[in-house]
Amino acid sequence: MTSIRHNEGVLDAARDCVLAYGVRRTTLTDVARRAGVSRMTLYRRWPDVRTLVADVMTREWVRVVAGLDMSDPVRAVVAGVRGLREHPLWRKIVEADPELLMPYLLDRRGASHEAVLEVLERAVGDPRRARAVLLVAQSFLLSAPTMLDPVTMDELDTELATLLEAYLGQLAERRPTLA
Repeated sequence: MTSIRHNEGVLDAARDCVLAYGVRRTTLTDVARRAGVSRMTLYRRWPDVRTLVADVMTREWVRVVAGLDMSDPVRAVVAGVRGLREHPLWRKIVEADPELLMPYLLDRRGASHEAVLEVLERAVGDPRRARAVLLVAQSFLLSAPTMLDPVTMDELDTELATLLEAYLGQLAERRPTLA
């Protein structure tokens, strides 16, 4: 039997509640009702809404990353930033509950960070570079809207690609060739 902690129906219900009400106004009672399970079933797995929402965010962000073609890491990272920026859950959290993101920016890596780092490390072949790429991508994801006017989001995404090409291009140049 699938664990309720990874029950797609519960995670879908939580996502729908957050999209409708925001994180602060979503309750486990709302989620239980929407998912068709008892409130106590949820409380056995998630101590609070924030823990449940963290699982939803991880699932959603990992889905965005899983859909990327990592054969071209630069294009993949730019597409990932765009995909997250346009994701309805991301937009709702940034608009209604941005403080939810602060621990992941200042205090600790989350499960989403770990999943993205794993993908990036395989793509670029170096844990240090993977972390640097993630930090750059994260800054473009979070702060690009503050840098608009006179430039557009597309222009900033082009600049992200330019930065990554220059940075990751150096990596390719330094890698020994196999003969």
